[in-house]
Amino acid sequence: MSNGMQPVAGNWRLRLVWLLLASLLLLVSGRLIQLHLFERDFLQRQGDVRTLRVETIPANRGMITDRHGEPLAISSPVTTLWANPRQLPDDLVVIRNLAQALGENPQLFVRRLQRFADREFMYLRRQVTPDIAESVLSQQIPGVYAMDEFRRYYPAGEVAAHLVGFTNVDERGQEGLELAWDHWLQASAGRKRVLKDLKGRTIRNLAVLQYPQPGQTLTLSLDMRLQYLAYRELKAVVDQHQAVSGSLILLDARTGEVLAMVNQPAFNPNNRSQLDLARLRNRALVDLFEPGSVIKPLSVAVALQSGQFTADQKIDTSPGVIRLAGQTIRDFRNYGQLTPGQIIAHSSNVGVARMILELPDEMLVNYYDALGFGRATGTGFPGEGSGVLPGGFGISRIKRATLSYGYGLSVTLGQLAQAYMVLADHGRLHPLSLLKVNDPITVQVFDPEVVREVLEMMERVVQPGGTGTRAAIPGYRVAGKTGTVHKLGSEGYRSGDYIATFAGIAPVSDPRLVAVVMIDSPKGQEYFGGEVAAPVFSRVVGHALRIMDVPPDAPLNNGRP
Repeated sequence: MSNGMQPVAGNWRLRLVWLLLASLLLLVSGRLIQLHLFERDFLQRQGDVRTLRVETIPANRGMITDRHGEPLAISSPVTTLWANPRQLPDDLVVIRNLAQALGENPQLFVRRLQRFADREFMYLRRQVTPDIAESVLSQQIPGVYAMDEFRRYYPAGEVAAHLVGFTNVDERGQEGLELAWDHWLQASAGRKRVLKDLKGRTIRNLAVLQYPQPGQTLTLSLDMRLQYLAYRELKAVVDQHQAVSGSLILLDARTGEVLAMVNQPAFNPNNRSQLDLARLRNRALVDLFEPGSVIKPLSVAVALQSGQFTADQKIDTSPGVIRLAGQTIRDFRNYGQLTPGQIIAHSSNVGVARMILELPDEMLVNYYDALGFGRATGTGFPGEGSGVLPGGFGISRIKRATLSYGYGLSVTLGQLAQAYMVLADHGRLHPLSLLKVNDPITVQVFDPEVVREVLEMMERVVQPGGTGTRAAIPGYRVAGKTGTVHKLGSEGYRSGDYIATFAGIAPVSDPRLVAVVMIDSPKGQEYFGGEVAAPVFSRVVGHALRIMDVPPDAPLNNGRP
């Protein structure tokens, strides 16, 4: 009996095995059918996620150029190294070799990796040189990748740094025109779909989803030939006189375009590892100072414009002193009877004050306002100063008197240059422009005849007997005015500390250039505007006129007609 029952038991077990196998086959088949019919799209997406990626296509920031197309700021392609810390090998030797290739301290690098251990992305080093990128990538370390970026480069270095400014590592404007025109220069990155392997390496580019849009080019009014010239001369005089700082602006008298704008001390935007923040300031447009005697030609123009004075009228400056409200206004000496031209040539405080005191109370301030004092010039430069101009109604006589020779108000060098442009272009005020101008907008401030008379008076400043003879340019007629101002401290005006200035126009017969030079706290025996600032004007404007092929308008006798 037992032998007869064994086949039956064996058949039962065999059928059970087949039944289990059939059930398993049915389950597998059912699952396959479910995945194929109902979850196919989901699985396809999941597979693509693990093999397909959408990557950014970098785009270059817009270029900044001078008026002739010379690049001042460009974006160069560079390589950035990054890593997925989760994929990096747990091998201290490999990590140390990676740190060495990156030029980092191995211990500090390991600590940095530990801080990012739970993340999937970290920068190893931004915008590296090709040799560093090659030394890192050649090690073929899992989890180490490279991506393309752009790095901002400034070919002119510190020569145009205060005006152009700079960007951060992500090419976002931080200073200067890079900041002011960031929206114009900023690029729009593109996107592409790529196929990658299990190690994250790109196998193939599949499609461009969005094309990159580079930033737009910004063309400045600067002429780099003149910018280099102005930079060299300003730096030389600041070093020579051991001055705290200096600034220079050179303008096109016909359009209001800034052809050169330089400051000292400067900085190199290509190397900001040890940047001194005090050097970043564009002093020509940001810093305020009392203009002093350089404003006297404008005050005389107001007096002539009023009709109460004429160019040949005599003004009594005796005895060389005025007492107003307990304060004393004095000249260098008693000049006696002076014409308006002689008042400018001798820089008589008493003479210009007596002229202005004969005018209606608010007239001088109203004209100063029309000349642009007390408000920004409109260049759009970040942080541009607006200056301080007292109100015109109820202003005291002593205040009007001191305003007439440049004390009691504060201006920027840009505002002063803009005001002098009125004297250079038939009494018309131009907006100051850092960009090329095709159709300049002007506002008539003075009558052309008044301006012509004042220009002729200002020529005497540069001729023998004037205070600005060192501003003369051989072959050209020059009109200008010197200024030497006591610096204002916390306890009043500081003795022995001056700001030396010179503002001028050339050539007088057909003005093409306006330049203003300011030297802050020159040291030594020479500190007057005619001694320190005027020679810089002569060299810069003289060379500029020749570079621009402006024909001479005077015999070669020290620039005098």
